[in-house]
Amino acid sequence: MSYIEYVFAAYAVFMAVLTWDFVAPRIRSAQILRAVRLRATRQAASAAPLDHAELRR
Repeated sequence: MSYIEYVFAAYAVFMAVLTWDFVAPRIRSAQILRAVRLRATRQAASAAPLDHAELRR
């Protein structure tokens, strides 16, 4: 491996790690926000009053 190939590979690895460090927290934040929204939806549905017309069928 020549010097220029080594430098190019080192920069490529550095950019890959830098990109991952930028993207990974945003992916995790999106997952957490989705989980919170789903949980809030479930809790709202379970707290909603029952429709007695549904029980008469």
